[in-house]
Amino acid sequence: MKTKSERFVVDLTDSERHLLKDLIRKGGKSVSVLGRARVLLKADQGKTDQENAEFSGVSLSTVFRIRRRFVEEGLESAVFRKNTGKRIYRKLDGKAEATLIATACSEAPEGRSRWTLRLLADRLIALEVVDSVSHECVRETLKKNELKPHLKEQWVIPPEKNAEFVAAMEDVLEVYQRPYDAKRPVVCLDETSKQLVGETRTPIPAKPGTPAREDYEYKRNGVANLFMLFEPLAGWRHVEVTDRRTKVDFAHVVKKLVDELDPDAEKIVLVMDNLNTHKPGSLYEAFEPQEARRLIEKLEIHYTPKHGSWLNMAETELASLAKQCLNRRIPTKKTLEKQVAAWNRGRNESEATVDWQFKTDDARIKLKKLYPSIQL
Repeated sequence: MKTKSERFVVDLTDSERHLLKDLIRKGGKSVSVLGRARVLLKADQGKTDQENAEFSGVSLSTVFRIRRRFVEEGLESAVFRKNTGKRIYRKLDGKAEATLIATACSEAPEGRSRWTLRLLADRLIALEVVDSVSHECVRETLKKNELKPHLKEQWVIPPEKNAEFVAAMEDVLEVYQRPYDAKRPVVCLDETSKQLVGETRTPIPAKPGTPAREDYEYKRNGVANLFMLFEPLAGWRHVEVTDRRTKVDFAHVVKKLVDELDPDAEKIVLVMDNLNTHKPGSLYEAFEPQEARRLIEKLEIHYTPKHGSWLNMAETELASLAKQCLNRRIPTKKTLEKQVAAWNRGRNESEATVDWQFKTDDARIKLKKLYPSIQL
């Protein structure tokens, strides 16, 4: 019986040998591609797998797999991992597939945070549903059923049959159905935080064949708070950057809304989350009673229900801000203000808005389980 070294012998042609040497000389490919090229060249020179592994810095099994792939599938597949054809994996029968789906949707085993493909394959074998199964077969089956057990979403789950929730929800939905009125504009308010992160080493810019690189170490420079004021029907928003998220900070943002951003409004219809700082009393924490009362009388406040922050259109706008502007390292509050202002200006110039389609009639059908049952 032949040993591993005697099987799958690499015998390169002159053109293949020249191609691999040229590939290594020019570079520009991934480390793994260049490594596989070196393994094949050393194997062609008659080096043992042990010598090849030590020179190339890979394991013995990796050297063997590269040689086998070269012999069975050719140079292109061995170096660039381009399959000559799609592999066909065995399909599970109905019972095994149903067991796999049920298992993937269950809690992960004790000591594990989530199911992996190999854990699921082992569980099917342990349950004696199949004698053997590959993790690739499991992956294909899950893909067909649109299951992703390795992913988990964080979601605000509303309580069932909650009169307070539906009352606040329908109140906000009624506000969103009002026609545009410049004297009574609908403004949504929400807030988020951004950790300020500085570089410890100068990042390397991108160049052809190489992505931009930044060091994994970073310097924490504190946290800034961002208030989002969004008037969807007018297509404008304003982001206020503050050091903190206190009642006083909230009060000053409201004052800016009333006196600077919408000074001509007779009454501002303000939609916001039911946070402890988002209360009329916060204005009395920041201003004299006469001033606080003046500001409150300019507002018509509507709160989204608890566990219903998705009803606040300002939250949607904050999601756009996070995705388009904040998803990077920003070192200082001054830099944050500059970047947010540029984003804010661009969104306002394009009059970007939210096309809100969810109405009260839709809520009574799609969220029927939230409505209390009336016993006659």
